[in-house]
Amino acid sequence: MPQAGSLLSYMSVFKARLKSAHNQRTMSGNEHDWLALKPQEPSPSQCCGGGCKPCIYDVYEKELAQWERAKAKQDKSLLMEKKEQSNNSELNPDTFTAFSISSVEQLTEDTYQYRFELPGNSSLCLSLGQHIVLRGAVNGLEVQRAYTPISPGNAEGYFEVLIKCYEAGLMSQYIKTWKKGDMVFWRGPFGGFPYRPNKHGELLMLASGTGLAPMLPILQSITDDEEDETFVTLVCCFPTFDKIYLKPLLQDLARYWNIRIFYVLSQETSLEKLPWSYQENTYTGRLNEGLTKTILNSCRRRPFVLICGSPVFNEDMSRYLKAAGIEEDSRFVF
Repeated sequence: MPQAGSLLSYMSVFKARLKSAHNQRTMSGNEHDWLALKPQEPSPSQCCGGGCKPCIYDVYEKELAQWERAKAKQDKSLLMEKKEQSNNSELNPDTFTAFSISSVEQLTEDTYQYRFELPGNSSLCLSLGQHIVLRGAVNGLEVQRAYTPISPGNAEGYFEVLIKCYEAGLMSQYIKTWKKGDMVFWRGPFGGFPYRPNKHGELLMLASGTGLAPMLPILQSITDDEEDETFVTLVCCFPTFDKIYLKPLLQDLARYWNIRIFYVLSQETSLEKLPWSYQENTYTGRLNEGLTKTILNSCRRRPFVLICGSPVFNEDMSRYLKAAGIEEDSRFVF
């Protein structure tokens, strides 16, 4: 039988270990919170190389320094440093500008199309593929995310964005509160794809989910220009048929002589239940290396490839394309 002193000593060690484990879990959770607030480094393709001031990298470096100061002091209130903002309804890369939500349309269970009002017949005058930065506040903390408008860059009186909301996403918590008439702050534009009519014989667009967004203004630019004879093959990847966004718009675009649209549905097992108009241009399963090669071989001219999706999707597509002989200078990742 252990002595009383030994038992007390054992209990003290046991309690100390419990306290240490608790502290480690607390520290781990706290570290996770800080990582969730860390600014996301832009990808090289997000920089247009045009000498923009501030460049998206300038903005990132400034926000990263602010995050590092706050983390070092373990003071999240430092992340609430006030940014300049404007109410003049003119988009600006230096300051946040307030725009009013004029309509909200739910496209799927987790994806929405938001329209923002511009005064009179003004336009954002975006270059193709440019994105803008949204600022939100969640539990007193500032969050920023980049989105690409799906409306034409010269659309007058409005602009539209396509946003997927995630259950645990910080920005999603803010976006889910939006309603018609709310004022939302944006700044930009940044990045873009340097497109010129007829520069490429064919564009192959590989888009996953809301990665469709930067493709749409480019498509609409081509179909609006009677002298642009660029062929386009758009490949849209979604889980199921019901989760395909903007079906009417995509169907209208597919009617043009130089536009082909394919759908790849990862969670569908059969095409029989799909409308007949979709069956011939839809594949089930994932966009793997074999299917990518098949689509490449079906292109009418050697394509320049545009890619937009999750980081994993972008990496997979780049790898498949390289294996098929499409080098880095013949592809662009948003």
